[in-house]
Amino acid sequence: MMIRFITETGIEVPAVTAGQMREIDRIAMEETGPNLYQMMENAGRNLASLAMELLGDRWNKSKIVVLAGSGGNGGGGICAARHLANRNANVTLCLANPDRLGSVPQFQHKIYQNTTGKTIGLEQFKNEKYDLIIDALIGYSLKGAPTGVILQLIRWANQAKTPILSLDVPSGVDASTGETPGEFIRADLTITLALPKTGLLPAKTGDLYLADIGIPPGTYKRIGLDYASPFDKKYSIHLKVQQY
Repeated sequence: MMIRFITETGIEVPAVTAGQMREIDRIAMEETGPNLYQMMENAGRNLASLAMELLGDRWNKSKIVVLAGSGGNGGGGICAARHLANRNANVTLCLANPDRLGSVPQFQHKIYQNTTGKTIGLEQFKNEKYDLIIDALIGYSLKGAPTGVILQLIRWANQAKTPILSLDVPSGVDASTGETPGEFIRADLTITLALPKTGLLPAKTGDLYLADIGIPPGTYKRIGLDYASPFDKKYSIHLKVQQY
């Protein structure tokens, strides 16, 4: 089975595997820019914007929880939590492994701690009810079935009967193949970053959006991709997925 990713205006957007995306990130960080701080900021802002759009007029009366891992995906989630808190949204952050946060996610968390947003642990919010769950646990770097605290958070989210918005790739889904080696987030919406991933099958992602994180065309050219921006005047767009 093959899949194509098409914008609302009929533009086909090339898809990449996790390995290709890792190389795009490397080229951006080491050669062309933007750096990781900039990409994470752009990802988080786009994620927060889509969350508010999804909640509609009640966005600032809704309870939002962000589930964040320790890597880049988690950093994007922490950044989104800060943007939401800065707009007086009722946002709570749950860090899966706070003692393992990478340096850039740590930087995002330092900023977040100066907002009105809350940070709580797994046991503290298990019985809470939320209007939106944001999944920023794993991203495209899945290695085997989720375990430990991340597995507990995935189970809690799936049982919560609350809309779930995933960042980049629903946690537990292989970004390249769409396979699920263990339990995975059953997302209602996914906002993927830079380019769609080849494993983003509709049954796993829900409605799919694409976010611009500031990577220039020359970065894609270096891995042989003929890229033209599909964003027009927007920073995130809806994608239709065609299977054939």
